[in-house]
Amino acid sequence: MSASDLTLAGETPDVAPQRRPSRLDGRGTALAAGLIFVTLALLPLLATAIDDQFLLVTATRIMIFALAALSLDLILGYGALVSFGHAAFIGLGAYSVAILAAHGIDDILVQAAVAILVCSLFAFVTGAISLRTKGVYFIMITLAFGQMAYFFMVSLSAYGGDDGITLAARSTLFGAPVLKGNLTFFYVVLAALALAFVALRAVVGSRFGRVLRGTRDNRVRMQAIGFAPFPYQLTAYVIAGAIAGLAGVFLANQAEFVSPAYMSWQRSGELIVMVVLGGMGTLVGPIAGAVAFLLLEDWLAQISEHWKLGLGIFLVLLVLFTRGGIAGFVSRIAGRGTS
Repeated sequence: MSASDLTLAGETPDVAPQRRPSRLDGRGTALAAGLIFVTLALLPLLATAIDDQFLLVTATRIMIFALAALSLDLILGYGALVSFGHAAFIGLGAYSVAILAAHGIDDILVQAAVAILVCSLFAFVTGAISLRTKGVYFIMITLAFGQMAYFFMVSLSAYGGDDGITLAARSTLFGAPVLKGNLTFFYVVLAALALAFVALRAVVGSRFGRVLRGTRDNRVRMQAIGFAPFPYQLTAYVIAGAIAGLAGVFLANQAEFVSPAYMSWQRSGELIVMVVLGGMGTLVGPIAGAVAFLLLEDWLAQISEHWKLGLGIFLVLLVLFTRGGIAGFVSRIAGRGTS
């Protein structure tokens, strides 16, 4: 963390450990994100040119998980909080859509508002408890809360239980089926991803974000200069849960099906892999990580039924030989090009 990052309300610049800034910080992040979003925005033209509408479906699914990975990066990359229960927020968001639709409420604005509220409350309660622990204990307690939510949904036989529940149709907007078409739905998800990126970039660049990063780097020193880490970490946890819940709303609409499997600990592990693969603490990294992970998963699944073995080997090699994930690799290449 640079000295300017820790000039917070009168504290001296040398109160926190110095970190060499990444070339993907600031302008580099904006350029990388701009390239990704422009490419995604033009993707429907490619799908039309090659007459492959499934490309839109795949890209939409990738963006939904990129949104969830982006939310996780706020607490994992900037707060050093390893949560193995993050997928619970996706499941809660998805079930908000399914349960409301089962009772005749199919407006996506209402469903999204309820999903965000439910996920925020769940994050506030579980976060207030989990954040009183640290290290492996935090990992285990988030895993426990995630599994509690998973088995609670399994027990809801009125909404499909372990078999899940099928939606009659996608959500509406003021009664109009505007999300029925894959193209419109694609751009709605893209807009949500872009807005979440811009919002989180503002958050991590603010005073709040600097305190969060300072806590990640040296909790004791941040306490010594007068900042209590708990409220900042809890706020970040709630924000991350709310955004992941929105991803769940989109996931339910794309699949038109909701299952407790959305909130399993394996799904949480996949989100962590996406963040690590793309590069923690970069914002643009989780988006790139989601793209790489899901495309690699799809490609390996076409080659062999034992694709998970290949994926595991690839990830091990990535961790061993690539520091900082995809974002770190691009940063080093950019550094060589400008040196």
